[in-house]
Amino acid sequence: MSDSVAIQQSSRENAQRVNSAQLQVRVRSVTPEGKDIYVYEVVDPAGNQLPAFEPGSHIDVHLPDEKLGVRQYSLCGDPGDRSRYFFAVQREAEGRGGSKAMFEHVRLGCTLTISRPRNLFPLHEDAQRHVLLAGGIGITPIMAMVCHLQRIHADFTLHYCTRSPERTAFMSRLQPLVEAGRAFIHWDGGDPSKGLDIKAALSEYADGTHLYYCGPAGFMKAVAAAASHWPSGATHREYFTPSAKDVPADDEGALGSPFKVKLARTGLILDIPADKTILNVLREHGIEVETACELGVCGTCRTRYLEGEPDHRDFVIEEHEHEHEITVCCSRSKSPFLILDL
Repeated sequence: MSDSVAIQQSSRENAQRVNSAQLQVRVRSVTPEGKDIYVYEVVDPAGNQLPAFEPGSHIDVHLPDEKLGVRQYSLCGDPGDRSRYFFAVQREAEGRGGSKAMFEHVRLGCTLTISRPRNLFPLHEDAQRHVLLAGGIGITPIMAMVCHLQRIHADFTLHYCTRSPERTAFMSRLQPLVEAGRAFIHWDGGDPSKGLDIKAALSEYADGTHLYYCGPAGFMKAVAAAASHWPSGATHREYFTPSAKDVPADDEGALGSPFKVKLARTGLILDIPADKTILNVLREHGIEVETACELGVCGTCRTRYLEGEPDHRDFVIEEHEHEHEITVCCSRSKSPFLILDL
């Protein structure tokens, strides 16, 4: 089989896989949940059951403005209820336009194209205890975890950090847990030093405990530092968007040094210049890789590599997975040559 035929076949297979992963859903309700937060309830237009999902799962939502592409939203409803999905969107004034499009154009009765749920932030049910930390809209994947942990009568504690009561989503759902001493809501007025003492909360590690955290960049950095002494594999996190400083490029747009990529299945060798990503070059050669965020936060483009030393720039692949996988949308190579399992 020639390289061109193999590439065309791979592209067709990828396209078929992507299309089969898409669903059409109808918006059944849009509910305000705090300042600048809407919760969208979507159902199958024919009334059928939706695909099952696990706590921590997210979906890709194709935005009304096709030029904006897709965005990833965590499912925040009960994983045991397949009649509907819930996901929350927070309006971001300084964002990339996705939340603005959702707020302004998605109404009751609208049809949306979404992906089947994917889970890059799974619960570890064999843990003896679960500690859940959420910052702001990072509460969304945590809510599905809470539903599931309650159902299986697991031992868990939730700490939810927000600025104020009006910016706190899901208050009515969380109030019974607050009264039972299983959930704690921390309002800091915009000054993290007045909220949860994250370092103190995570200072002691107990065998069998797993930590899950999600929130904005500063919150994630603080939790990671506070839990740095926890064992590998006991902490799990999900990022939303990286900060600008975490996506390095110089004044001329260079992303790093050039290198070469070899595709193991065809032997094709590609030059990756300083101003292009691996994904850019793959596309230029007709090789389609399923993507969503293209920022290194969703994990859709995770690809196995066989040789070389990657420069991991994503926010989703766990450290213990670095020796096998790379995100081709943003990561590069420290070695002159990288061999991908493509």
